[in-house]
Amino acid sequence: MKLIVAIIKPSRLEEVRQALNSLDVHGMTVTEVKGYGRQKGHSEIYRGTEYAVHFLPKLKVEIAVDDDLADPVTTAIRDSAQTGRIGDGKIFVLDLLAITRIRTGETGSSAL
Repeated sequence: MKLIVAIIKPSRLEEVRQALNSLDVHGMTVTEVKGYGRQKGHSEIYRGTEYAVHFLPKLKVEIAVDDDLADPVTTAIRDSAQTGRIGDGKIFVLDLLAITRIRTGETGSSAL
């Protein structure tokens, strides 16, 4: 099993959700986060004064999938979140050692 963590632009969430639904991936956790990558933020002008914005708003999407779905899910996220501009985000794929569904006690793939 894999845990896929994607950092995306907030404006691309609906496209990512639809792409995942087309793969029959319906469960995900979405968290509002702030951060920066290579661009190290940017500067904005507000009422004539320029100020630096170091942390940009992003969304962190977390999805647990079976090993065989990891590549198609990663591709679907990349294709649907990509705008071609700086700050599109990153996708991390991590090994997932165990899952337990709290309500039923199911473990492993059946708990997905």
